[in-house]
Amino acid sequence: MEAAVQVFASVNLLVLGLSHLAQPQAWADFFQLLESKGTPGAFINGFLGLGMGSVIVAFHNVWAGLPLLLTLYGWLLIAKALVTFVHPSLALRSMRIAASSPPQKFVLPGVFLTLLGALILYHRISAVPNIAA
Repeated sequence: MEAAVQVFASVNLLVLGLSHLAQPQAWADFFQLLESKGTPGAFINGFLGLGMGSVIVAFHNVWAGLPLLLTLYGWLLIAKALVTFVHPSLALRSMRIAASSPPQKFVLPGVFLTLLGALILYHRISAVPNIAA
């Protein structure tokens, strides 16, 4: 199951990361839209993180090597969701800052997401035994 979660997370991280790099204005607009919806917008953002974080934490309990990064990322997503649901005003303030920042601010998270996705995918591919040998 850990291998499947690594592929799932890699695909999601790479798509989201590359999207942040290619479309930073769209991400600024997205957070502006969520923030404009108030608490329901914060909750939408929280549900997105909770979904992926829960899958990672439930099926990827790895605390060593490179896969540790994915486990930690899953727990960070759950922590972010918890804060969002318990104190939505903090999430709204964060989204307000993100929405009002220059779109280029979404490039750094894009680099992080893309790198994490690529590292996890590299680990997954390099762990597969070479059956042709």
